Amino acid sequence: MNKSMLVGAVLGAVGVTAGGAVATYSLVKSGPEYAQVLAVEPVKTQIKTPREVCKDVTVTRQAPVKDQHQIAGTVVGALAGGLLGNQVGGGSGKKIATVAGAVGGGYAGNKVQEGMQERDTYTTTQTRCNTVNDISDKVVGYDVRYSLDGKEGKVRMDRDPGNQIPVDKEGKLILTQNDENR
Repeated sequence: MNKSMLVGAVLGAVGVTAGGAVATYSLVKSGPEYAQVLAVEPVKTQIKTPREVCKDVTVTRQAPVKDQHQIAGTVVGALAGGLLGNQVGGGSGKKIATVAGAVGGGYAGNKVQEGMQERDTYTTTQTRCNTVNDISDKVVGYDVRYSLDGKEGKVRMDRDPGNQIPVDKEGKLILTQNDENR
């Protein structure tokens, strides 16, 4: 082999090796870089969900009154009072005692019937409902603290990024996932 061929082969091998090294370096350098995730904290909001709660309760009610003015009690009381008053005294005193007994008996009969009507009750079951709120937490994002090129930063993301966040060629974080990465 002559000397010029040997030099050419050596120079060619050096050139190919250098070209390969430069190409490999540019491929590695242009590949995706990552920011290191230091901490991830979920951001939550409270959700109130209304729902209706019903329960049966016992209710006591007054029975309907048939004799609202207590006429029956007044009449029965007046008759009884008049009969008793008639038994007392004689002459005109008997008349006064009868009238006084009738008036007093009428009043007493009225009050007795009124008391009986107030105590005349019945119980029934009634369904009562009210609205209560169930409270739950919903994650609306993530506060992410990261390190990139020795500097710390903070960003809010819609997902938990894991241990790394991809960085584009300009050194900016890639915060959204495209359909290829899903």
